[in-house]
Amino acid sequence: MSFSRGPKEPVPEVETNVWSCTSDDCQGWMRESYSFDEEPSCPLCQSSMEHEIRVLPEMR
Repeated sequence: MSFSRGPKEPVPEVETNVWSCTSDDCQGWMRESYSFDEEPSCPLCQSSMEHEIRVLPEMR
């Protein structure tokens, strides 16, 4: 018995507000909607973060 899923539907990409790490040595970022702090620090290096807009796959 085969469980072929067939071709997958492409996931639409949308402009998304994110927090991006300000450190040049870190590439950390997170979706704004997943942050509980008004001005979060980077979860990877603890540096400050700034608002940015990225084109990301839509979360459903």
